[in-house]
Amino acid sequence: MKFGIVVFPGSNCDRDMYEALKNDLGQETVMLWHKDEDLSAFTTDDCIVLPGGFSYGDYLRCGAIARFSPMMKSVINFANNGGKVLGVCNGFQILCEAGLLPGALLRNANQKFICKNVYLKGKTGVTYTIPIAHGEGRYYADQQTLADIESSSQVIYRYVAADGTQREDANPNGAINNIAGICNKSRNVFGMMPHPERACSPLLGNTDGVKIFKELGLIE
Repeated sequence: MKFGIVVFPGSNCDRDMYEALKNDLGQETVMLWHKDEDLSAFTTDDCIVLPGGFSYGDYLRCGAIARFSPMMKSVINFANNGGKVLGVCNGFQILCEAGLLPGALLRNANQKFICKNVYLKGKTGVTYTIPIAHGEGRYYADQQTLADIESSSQVIYRYVAADGTQREDANPNGAINNIAGICNKSRNVFGMMPHPERACSPLLGNTDGVKIFKELGLIE
């Protein structure tokens, strides 16, 4: 699988993602400028990544301007044709703004930027330790949308306590139903607020991010 990382003005986790995928995980990885549109070098077996950061300074709403970058037209077509797309933090916000994922990301319930390690649990029931760094990471959806994503098993990660239990005090940003990440119904577009790329190197003392990439089927 080949990875393409889209770089927007204000992206600040693009190099983190590149280092994790290229050097820690040994994947073929290229950087893609947001004003370009050409994804002809990628097949539906590959993955386009929208990294974290503050695209366009987070003016209007997080991801609202980046959604209209020329590259996003190609990313939307790529996803609609079955290609894999991963959005992390600001990338998750962009995916929601672009309509590739349902719901929205709102300002954290405590109205503060949060940067710390949190615990996540996915469908496998395994608890992971993954860093977060966001000010607007509170996932929200209306009741009908929430019911749809829950019934379709589109929630891929939830915030949990260290023992794996889902509790209100384990929810760092007030996300509805402790939702930390979701996918689309076709299960080829993934969005999550926590940063798995920041937990891929043994030098950092945590490689749970590697397990996240594997669990999502993005690496073997």
